Order: sequence, then structure tokens, then C-alpha cells
Amino acid sequence: MKTLFKDGQIIDGSGAAAVTADLLVVDGTIAAIGRLDAEPGTQVIDARDRIVCPGFIDTHTHSDLAAIIDPALSAKIRQGITTELLGQDGVALAPLPEQYITPWRKNIAGLDGDTDLIDWKFRDTDGYLALLAAHRPATNLSYLVPHGNVRMEAMGLDGRAASREEVARMCEILDRELAAGAYGFSTGLIYMPCAFGDTHELVELCKVTARRGGIFVVHQRSEADDILASTQELIDITRASGVHLHISHMKVCGKKNWGLIDPMLDMLERAQQEGMKISYDQYPYVAGSTMLGVILPPWVHAGGTDKLLERLADPAARTQMIADIERGIPGWDNFIDFAGLDQIFVTSVKTERNADAVGLNLVQLGELRGKDPYNATFDLLHQEDNAVGMVDFYGTEEHVIKFLCRAEQNVCTDGLMGRGKPHPRVFGAFPRVLGKYVREEKRLSWEAAIHKMTGKPAAVLGLPDRGLLRPGYAADIVMLNPATVIDKGTFIEPNQYPDGIDAVIVNGAFAFVGGAETGARSGRVLRKDY
Repeated sequence: MKTLFKDGQIIDGSGAAAVTADLLVVDGTIAAIGRLDAEPGTQVIDARDRIVCPGFIDTHTHSDLAAIIDPALSAKIRQGITTELLGQDGVALAPLPEQYITPWRKNIAGLDGDTDLIDWKFRDTDGYLALLAAHRPATNLSYLVPHGNVRMEAMGLDGRAASREEVARMCEILDRELAAGAYGFSTGLIYMPCAFGDTHELVELCKVTARRGGIFVVHQRSEADDILASTQELIDITRASGVHLHISHMKVCGKKNWGLIDPMLDMLERAQQEGMKISYDQYPYVAGSTMLGVILPPWVHAGGTDKLLERLADPAARTQMIADIERGIPGWDNFIDFAGLDQIFVTSVKTERNADAVGLNLVQLGELRGKDPYNATFDLLHQEDNAVGMVDFYGTEEHVIKFLCRAEQNVCTDGLMGRGKPHPRVFGAFPRVLGKYVREEKRLSWEAAIHKMTGKPAAVLGLPDRGLLRPGYAADIVMLNPATVIDKGTFIEPNQYPDGIDAVIVNGAFAFVGGAETGARSGRVLRKDY
């Protein structure tokens, strides 16, 4: 099969200036770029007035179950994403020892969802990646080994520091899982059980990651009051281990903390001057999204979701939770403190019983239930087995632009897939950068923005044949209209596909063209070659 894009503005993903040229795809590979004639039997695509660029790479995504339940991955394909990085925030699907399947499904449901439609006995990264491949995903999928899963296999779900022997066991497990083809190691230091890991534990695990040539992807311990101490911890880990540090969804939360942005960035710059490799990703919005259970103090999560639900059912424990939220706990990111009860919105629930809560903030939820916002929220979490999603507003456009324009940045969605009214980033993060920040506001050039979506993340991950338009590279390609590309989803009505994406090719096959998906599902599970 041959496809020739004629007369397009070729932006190759490297940051180099656009050139008007033709691009030939043969059997899933880019064959040539230049002034080319169509041979007989070649499909010719008129690319005049269009940008032709590499497929977008989403370095923070929660398609871990969605890629199995609904492998068409429409929200990703329709915004030009051709490769995704799973295993985020230290809490994902593999490794998963059989005895922990039930509690772990509850623990991750707020981020990745849940389903009875699969056999959960895949055990490890190799088994999970094989399961993904068997479902023929529309996008290419890569994986990070999650800290929480490794910790669970080594020492269960205990809310405590690990012993020296347990850390050594974690290192053995991590090395085994990396060898299955994962691109690095992730942690989420606000999520359980990752939050119970100390700096020593993380240094030892990152040494293993560095030896394998993987990256360390981290939702840091604080994105709010303690962000300077949290950033220093990451620098200390990076210095001690030699790992490439990649910070997830860069932000600083809460008005009282906005003055910490420049000092934090200065810390990262000084670390890079020492020779440390540091990068980060970012979604282009002033609000974030995660599971609503993060509003609960850390001690509530100790022992896993079943223990959390027991505590939510205990009136005395609830009284202590409210007191801790209102007073704060040193080192804990208190979402209610930095966002406010009226700026945290329910986006998804597990059952129809509480479907009327979707779209409400926590103050409105309390009014609907005839209770104070705290107890109404605790009831919701208890009734839904903690499987509740939320959006929280924390920043400003000025800060979005500051992080977006830095050299360390690449674009991501952090998309929690498939239920209720999710964050609009699920449907439009990449087109939003191109339409709003490139065309309308001129904060970035087309070449710079596309580099942040393609060549930059490919270099961070170490993908050898993706992220650039080069002969011999895999034919992951997007054709877009620079005059119209834009996101359409809002926080009120997020489930809207973007405009201006004309065609998406994954491994040489059209996944989307002419305003419709083709059903090709030509993605591959990518494994790092160690």
C-alpha cells in the first residue's frame, strides 16, 4: 500500500522550519520526502494548505483499561494522538499478584476505571502488554512500571516505610518488569501506597531504572504548599541515581503558592546546569483532574480501599478527617485548601445511584443531599467504593503559558477516560495548544509546538523510529488544517471532539480521515529494547 501526501507544509517534529514537499508512505513506513511523482496504484492525498507532521505522543495518559474495553480510543485518535504512555502515577495495572486483584481494582478505579470484561490474572508487565496487543489498540501503547504495584508485590499495602530487605525486593521486581519492555518507572507520591515510600526507597529504585536506561516519571509529593521541598527531593533522587527525571503535569496549585513558581523553576535550572536530565509534561488548562479520594488525609488510605471504606463509615474517623482537612497536615497536598470546596467538581461515579452528583461542586453536592459538604462527599465516596472522579481549579492562564513555553515541556492529556463528564483535556489537549496558543495567541510557532508534541517526547522516551518525519521511520502521521484546528470541549460539556484534524495515520494505516474513524486499529504495543 502506497500513500502520497502532495504539496503539504511538512513540519518534521525536530523544530526545523516547515517546508513545502510531498511525503510518501509505503507499507507502514515513511519512504521519501521531497518532490515526488505518484506511481500507478498510489493513493494521493491533496495536502495543500495543510500541515503534515508526525503523530502526537501523549506522555501522560490513563488509557490502561480503556485500551482494552474500547480499543478504538476515539478521544485520542481524533485529536491526532498516535502513541500513548501508560502506567502513570505509580498506580496502574501490572505487576498484579493474584492475591491482590480485588483490593487493587478498587484502588485504581478512580483513575483508570474498572471492568469485569477482562481476565485480571495477567500477573506481570509481560502478561499485561500481551493482553493489550491482543485487543488491537488504535494507538501505539508504551508502558511505565508503577511504583505502587511494585511495592504491593514486595510488601503488601501497608502504610509504612519499607525495610532494607523490602527495598531490595522491590528493586528485583522493578528490574524484572523493566526487562519486559517498559520505558521507565513511575510514581505518584500523593497516591497510596506510593506516598509511604521515602527518598531512600525512591533512590534505590531509580538506580535500577537508570541502569536500564529508563526514565523516572513522577507526580511529586507536593504541587502546592511544599513544592520547593518536593522539588528538592526530586533533585536529590536524580543526583543520587543518575536517572532522567520527568515531572508529570507540571503546575503549582493555589493562589497562595503562585509566588513559588519562579523559585521552583530556578531549582530545576540549577540542577540541569549540574548535568541532570530533566523534562516535564503539561496539559494546557487551569484545572486538573484525578480521583476524588485524594481530598482525604493520607492516614485514611493506609491498608487499601477496604480500610478506607471502613474509616468513611466511622463517625469518629470522619470527625478527624474534617479536622485534618481544615487544619492541614505538614507535607500533605490538601486539595480542599488550595482549590476550595466550590472549585472541586464531581466528574464521574461508578453507579447510577449517584449519577445526579456528576457536574456538581462539593458545596452543591452538600446542598443536594441536605448535608454539610464534607459528609455529603464522604457519603459519595463510601457509596461509590471510592471510584469517583473530580476536576479541581488551581491556576491561571499566565502560569499555563509560562510552563508551556519552556524548553523542558512537552504536551500531554493526563486523560482519565470514558465516564461521566471528564476533564476536556481528554478530547482536546493537543488541538488546544495548536489553536489557542499557536494560531490565536502566537505564544509558540507551529514548529516549536509540534516539536513539543512529537520529537521532544520521542527523545525523552527513547523511541527510535517515531516522533519525526524521516525516511525509514514508522508512518505515524497527522494532517491538520492550521486555519481551523481547535479544541471544542468545555468543563460544562467536555465530550466534544476537536476541529481541524483532517487525517490520522498509525503505522501506515488511516485511523481517521474525512471526518470519520476507519476502524483500522493499527496501533502496536511498543517495548523498549534492552
